[in-house]
Amino acid sequence: MGSKIAKATFLVTAIMFFAVLALDIAIPTLVLCVMALSTWLVSLDLPIARKQGGEAA
Repeated sequence: MGSKIAKATFLVTAIMFFAVLALDIAIPTLVLCVMALSTWLVSLDLPIARKQGGEAA
């Protein structure tokens, strides 16, 4: 089958591959969620952002 060193090397390589694969999915997902949240916050009609009629600027 192979030596213990070869098996350990394969195991470490597989672990690193799947860890990077998970990050490859998680980071863009996080960025897209932050972008969607920021778009949602900007589009809200907050009363503190509106100027009341008759108030000085």
